[in-house]
Amino acid sequence: MARKINGIVLLCLMFLSNFVSYEVAAKKTAGEVLSGVSQIVFAVRADGIDPHWYANFGYYADNDQRKPAPNNGGKLCIYDMASKQVRVLLDDPEGSVRDPQVDYDATKILFSYRAGTSSHFHLYEIKPDGSGLKQLTDGDCDDIEPTYTADDKIIFVSSRAKRWVQCWLTPVAILYGCDLDGKNIHALSGNVEHDNTPWPLPNGQILYTRWEYVDRSQVHYHHLWTMFPDGTRQMVYYGNMHPGTVFIDAKPVPGSDKVVAIFSWGHGRTEHVGPVGIIDPRSGPDEQSAAKKISRNENYRDPWAFSETAFMASQDARVVFIDGEGNEQVIYELPAEWRERNLRLQEPRPVMPREREHPIASTVNPANPNGRLILMDVYQGRNMAGVKRGEIKKLLILETLPKPINFTGGMEPLTYGGSFTLERVVGTVPVDPDGSANFELPAMRSFFFVALDENDRSVKRMQSFLSVMPGEISSCIGCHEQRDAAPQRDNAVATALRRPPSPITPVADFRGMDACGYPLAQSTGIPDVLDFTRDIQPILDERCVACHSPEKRSGGVSLVGHRTPLYTVSYYNITARGLVADGRNMPKSNYPPRTLGSSASRLLMLADGKHHGVKLDDREKTLLRLWIETGATYLGTYAGLGNGMLGGYAENNQDKSDEKWPETMAMKQVIQQTCIACHAAGSERQLPLTPSDETVAPPWEPYSEKDARRRLSRNLVYDLTLPEQSTLLLAPLAKNAGGYESCGKAVFKDKHDPRYKTILAGIKRAKQYLDEVKRFDMEGFVPRPQYIREMKKYGVLPPEHNPATVVDTYELEQRYWRSLWYQPTANK
Repeated sequence: MARKINGIVLLCLMFLSNFVSYEVAAKKTAGEVLSGVSQIVFAVRADGIDPHWYANFGYYADNDQRKPAPNNGGKLCIYDMASKQVRVLLDDPEGSVRDPQVDYDATKILFSYRAGTSSHFHLYEIKPDGSGLKQLTDGDCDDIEPTYTADDKIIFVSSRAKRWVQCWLTPVAILYGCDLDGKNIHALSGNVEHDNTPWPLPNGQILYTRWEYVDRSQVHYHHLWTMFPDGTRQMVYYGNMHPGTVFIDAKPVPGSDKVVAIFSWGHGRTEHVGPVGIIDPRSGPDEQSAAKKISRNENYRDPWAFSETAFMASQDARVVFIDGEGNEQVIYELPAEWRERNLRLQEPRPVMPREREHPIASTVNPANPNGRLILMDVYQGRNMAGVKRGEIKKLLILETLPKPINFTGGMEPLTYGGSFTLERVVGTVPVDPDGSANFELPAMRSFFFVALDENDRSVKRMQSFLSVMPGEISSCIGCHEQRDAAPQRDNAVATALRRPPSPITPVADFRGMDACGYPLAQSTGIPDVLDFTRDIQPILDERCVACHSPEKRSGGVSLVGHRTPLYTVSYYNITARGLVADGRNMPKSNYPPRTLGSSASRLLMLADGKHHGVKLDDREKTLLRLWIETGATYLGTYAGLGNGMLGGYAENNQDKSDEKWPETMAMKQVIQQTCIACHAAGSERQLPLTPSDETVAPPWEPYSEKDARRRLSRNLVYDLTLPEQSTLLLAPLAKNAGGYESCGKAVFKDKHDPRYKTILAGIKRAKQYLDEVKRFDMEGFVPRPQYIREMKKYGVLPPEHNPATVVDTYELEQRYWRSLWYQPTANK
């Protein structure tokens, strides 16, 4: 009994001792904690002009001379703790400096520098005494956020990936690696969106921020991931399941398994600004309580951890010390003359030797064009209720496709409120009865999967992506399984592991070539990238338009392919009425089975023979099903972005030409005078006064027949193919004159009414404009000059190409995507 009591007392004393130690550590001053730090290196530059956390390099799509990172002075400095003096290692009054990282022996400083005479950031090294400045990388790209690794390599992020943000008008940077001298540059990621701020963990893994959004919100998923230094074993570290904060600038906390990071709120802020916080990964990547804020204020950036209770960070023009309770002490502040020029202190790091992380040998085989993926049990996972063993027969493999350029923050006109990304149909692989699968994927590309049943209908959708490195063998336990779970199976080996990898069976192709670029013996007849106008509208014309025309409008729905200000009548009606289940742009993940894709899309159900006998043939069913699975996009080419439409998402990309035409201004006046009694401004029945008027219900809200906002959208009331069939004209027109008389009475008794004629003239003027500027599916269409500019820059088009020349944009983009594919090299 005495031993038991003594043991309890001992445990209590140990707890109190740890508590007191923590309290003492939390109250240590900056001087006490920093006593072993003699110098701090930091960058000095102005904040970027763009509000987004990622847009701090490169240039804007509409003007390659307009840059989000200002060129009004950049410095690399060292602050001496003893003398309290600053030495300037590099000063460029017209350049910019960022991202210093000290090597393991504290004899070199790696950083990113855009010289005043250059348009791009590149990697440089310099000694702490200011000597030995050496440029490591170059090229028509930006190289930023470098870090040394234990195997004497450098990992950084770079825009040499040749892709643009899916929902903004700036370039993307993804993970790259190189030797210490800047040679042997190679990609480590297949992301179509940003990777950011890589940093080594003590176990040798690389911690970084990954932004992604597959069938979900573009502003909520930018969380922490890890990989081996060779790019293999990419895995979520924290987040990704739950929407919210940008976790960025993460680094290990010495003496613990935790990491410190900036919690940049919302969709992130300029230069990664936010509170300082700690993440404890031991409870798994989805435990929301594992992320805790430390700082009291929310205007910090670039944290550094000395312990769990002692941190350093920049704050505007200062470097500050923050203790475990959020108390703050100023270590250094920039001179007044620098602050008056709006220069800020950025990325402070201690100049001191540090231990190398655990080395991890590379398993990449550069000669192998593929990697291998093993799925242990597709039935093991979260939110799989109701899915019976044997129900899933195969995996549909889809590829998210990079954008060569982008012009806006919205998804228009690619989709209506849905995906920002074109997706390629790669093919299918079998799933064994025990739930296992074994197959190869092309290396360095971004793939995700849809589990299909015996009828090729969707059971479960991935909503994230994966890549494999050349020669990598990767595996996953199940479908949205807990990341800290082990396989739940008997000792029996998964049956898919008892045979060689299954070949991918093509179900679509591009002009006789499969998704790996190999010619097929016989084309499938199904395009690998679907286009609504080219592939789906002919099915509607053949099977649906007889009843769903402007004249008949069975069920109040028209499915004609007439152009509207952004889409077509049919596309808008299908998507706005929720006839396809595509995930929308929603902050939601891991839906229940059969709630996304083909199984949940009413459009397919209406074509099974029970809806007035409408039944599709096998090819039509495959086209429609795959179009739904690939995001139900309107465009089948990124060349259609930013043109051929009136209105748009962002003010800087809206075509408001119709507000300058006398015809549309006269039309606007007639609508206001004639229709205001029933369609007052601000009401649910408000009418769009011009084709570019954005009056509409948010596309992510569920469709309701009682909600007039979508039924009165400009994409339904304005017909820019046959203006006379515009609902804006037919609704108030008498039935005996060919109208709908939807207003309860005949507002226009016939087509000779001057008001009818004025509205018709306004719509005809909009049609004339669209015929002149042209949409992607119109004869004579040419992409925007900026699209051609980037294709020349990427080497896909020759420098002498005339931007006014008509090109096959479908074929051009296939060449662009193929130019990004990994090319095997001989083993060294």
